Amino acid sequence: MRELTTDTLQEEVSKNELVFVQFSAGWCGNCRIMKPKFKKFSTEVEGAEFLVVDAENNPESRKLADVTNLPTFAVFKNGAFVSQVQTNKTDVLKSFIDEAASN
Repeated sequence: MRELTTDTLQEEVSKNELVFVQFSAGWCGNCRIMKPKFKKFSTEVEGAEFLVVDAENNPESRKLADVTNLPTFAVFKNGAFVSQVQTNKTDVLKSFIDEAASN
């Protein structure tokens, strides 16, 4: 799992087949709670890139997944946005990742 420090999500999704992204912000308590869970799931999916993006500081990256609430988790395949989920529940995030990784 890596944290993007620049607004370069488009580049990242275009060079990786499968990318999961957590959109968060420093002030977001639920984002901080979900981050270690997202990191744990990143060790369970082979061949996927897991990224954390600060949605406040990276507006172009935020637009790629139409982020309107935090935390938002998104999946990109072959450079294209596939889907997203806004959740603070571990089981919902796990299901989202498992489903996207198996398709």
